[in-house]
Amino acid sequence: MVMTILEGQVAPEKWAALEQAFHEGIKQLDAGIIQTFLLHSSADSAIWRIITIWRSREALNAMRQSGGTPRGVLMFRAANVELALSIFDVVAQAHD
Repeated sequence: MVMTILEGQVAPEKWAALEQAFHEGIKQLDAGIIQTFLLHSSADSAIWRIITIWRSREALNAMRQSGGTPRGVLMFRAANVELALSIFDVVAQAHD
């Protein structure tokens, strides 16, 4: 599994636009997505993240090589936000 984290600073007047873009964008998930989350920081209200869990690095690479702009990027763009991308390999996990 692989985790992507998109992070940006969102102005309060753009919060609703980001939330709406997220809800619209998740109606049809890209192949290979297991879960995705929209997060709003409790410590710094300007910070928002979209965390996505991918089945495999191959699934993530297939989406990235498709030629289209990734949906998460489009979601942040709907709120006029520049963002940072981080990619992590999931080494271990736990479920309840």
